[in-house]
Amino acid sequence: MHGFFSMMDSREVRDALHVPDDYGLSEAFKDMAAWLGQWELRGTGHWALEEKNSGRFVGRAGLHQPERHDWPGVEVGWALHPDFWRHGYATEAGAAAVSYGFEQLGAGKLFSCILAENHRSQAVAKRLGFEFMEERILEFFPKLPHQIWKLNRD
Repeated sequence: MHGFFSMMDSREVRDALHVPDDYGLSEAFKDMAAWLGQWELRGTGHWALEEKNSGRFVGRAGLHQPERHDWPGVEVGWALHPDFWRHGYATEAGAAAVSYGFEQLGAGKLFSCILAENHRSQAVAKRLGFEFMEERILEFFPKLPHQIWKLNRD
């Protein structure tokens, strides 16, 4: 729990994800409970990522399928603590999520919704084989546009 909050509370993650200033331990707990609930209800969610050697919390990654009318479909996503950026963990975890989405869920296509200003995550999406599809405003976050990236099963 505290590793997750530490990641979400880091200045870099706050800036990249536009985490509100009042985000605290209570909100982190609710987010973790929501991921667990999504696993139970849909078979999608994010995994907690740990560094193999140390067991330290690295971040979260996996599949996301929220109940939003303008959401494109099953999303592959990730967020890592800045201490673990530039080590290939996002790409490794994203590849595991892609595999799970196609092999376990049987999805025909997967998406990644990335803020247009988030060049690091766009680079990860490209490494995973995603292709840029479109840029648009999503209802849950009307302040800035998201880029929608798509990966077909075939």
